[in-house]
Amino acid sequence: MSLFDRRKLLLPLAACALAAACGFQPVYAPGGTGAALYGRVAVSAPDTVESYLLVQNLEQRLGRSSNSVGDYVLNVKVETATRGAAITTTNETNRYSIDGRATFALTSNETGQVVASGTVTDFVGYSAAGSTVSTLADERDAKERLMVILADQIVTRLYTAPDLAS
Repeated sequence: MSLFDRRKLLLPLAACALAAACGFQPVYAPGGTGAALYGRVAVSAPDTVESYLLVQNLEQRLGRSSNSVGDYVLNVKVETATRGAAITTTNETNRYSIDGRATFALTSNETGQVVASGTVTDFVGYSAAGSTVSTLADERDAKERLMVILADQIVTRLYTAPDLAS
């Protein structure tokens, strides 16, 4: 038979009190930055495969703007560089790393002012030990994963932008 443990009840309540005391506000709460941006951001048109994947992920997270203009314009520029990460003694590359860098600027259409901007970076790796077809598939998958990571970082930066909080 188990006894009621007050500590299990008090711990979540204490965590909520601490979060409220530090100014924590849910992003998607009324007046939060998530609610302020969702469906109101027009992302710049992609010009490469990588930028297309990045824009696709950004639109999934921020919602597509109901009109082509939007209340905000998010200009993004993505750069990638592939380099060998593991080379054998016979000078064959078994693993590659793709470094990604995305520069972004969120501009208000109403004022023309840049509300949030910055640069995010990350990297992913993929194996080149299989056939040519599997290596190409691994590379494509790695680029897709990298664009998901960069989109997540950009959205996180936008949600924490002080000028967007109501």
